[in-house]
Amino acid sequence: MLKVGVFGVGHLGKYHLNNWKEIPEVSLVGFFDPNNDNAKEVEKIYGLKRFMDEEALIAACDIIDIVTPTQHHFPVCEMAIKMGKNVFVEKPMANTIEEGKAIVNMVKEANVKLQVGHVERFNPAYTALKNASLNPLFIEVHRLAQFNPRGTEVSVIFDLMIHDIDIILSIVKSDIKNMSASGVAVLTDTPDIANVRIEFNNGCVANLTSSRISMKKMRKIRLFQKDAYIGIDFLEKNTEIIKLKKPEDADTFSFDIETHQGTKTISIENPVIEDGNAIKAELSSFVHAIINNETPVVSEIDGFLAMEVAHQILEKISKSSPTLKDSTEANEPMPLED
Repeated sequence: MLKVGVFGVGHLGKYHLNNWKEIPEVSLVGFFDPNNDNAKEVEKIYGLKRFMDEEALIAACDIIDIVTPTQHHFPVCEMAIKMGKNVFVEKPMANTIEEGKAIVNMVKEANVKLQVGHVERFNPAYTALKNASLNPLFIEVHRLAQFNPRGTEVSVIFDLMIHDIDIILSIVKSDIKNMSASGVAVLTDTPDIANVRIEFNNGCVANLTSSRISMKKMRKIRLFQKDAYIGIDFLEKNTEIIKLKKPEDADTFSFDIETHQGTKTISIENPVIEDGNAIKAELSSFVHAIINNETPVVSEIDGFLAMEVAHQILEKISKSSPTLKDSTEANEPMPLED
């Protein structure tokens, strides 16, 4: 049985604790969090040991789960990897490109497993497409959220958009040719709303909009490809495929339309969405990657590529709006909680 230690037991950290408890292949050893209120609550509710020494907790575990603010990711990752431990770290993997590169190199040298918490990869609406052929030519993304002070130490790029960056990079397996971006700081010193256009070498174009100051929530990706449209609603857990029907296709709802090329049959398919807990799924997936010696679904390479693109986006926004604070700049130390 693999032993797990959690760094940071704030809002998201408690979700992790709840899900670790439901994974049969692991046992929770303890946690580290300098916030006394969080610590007392977790000790009382979970009966879990609070460690006051970071190295002691790492030494006692096989897996270190890092659920802290971004600026604390690298030092905990470094300590754990150098002690030969497997690491699950929340997105973004690190605060700077240099830190990200260092983590990638350390993981390779130590021969341990590292997974980054890009939880949307495990959203049932997305995993329902695991057998679908995805070759988009155009991608439209909207990720909108109501304002929440938690998480605003980073820009909307690293808070929200990075989820969609990771999804797009996992679908469009091509290098980026060109990128443009704009953003506005409304309630914080970093961009609260941003729009990005990414052009890939294979011809695909992705248009992403993220906002954390919206009146309503939305998490949708629309994929347009030859003879097909695929819509993914991460929030409502709905997925639909609208495409030109082929003779070999399964019996789905369909209708005919008249075009200049003649009559075309359009089919509408709603893949089965399985009930599932995405956080539990990503943690379980990591455990199985360790046990079976497999590459994690969202490896350190995936995590680095997503944060690299996010930094490029923020740099473009900062250059076009010099008054915006670059959220990659050094920040004041913050409590070790999320």
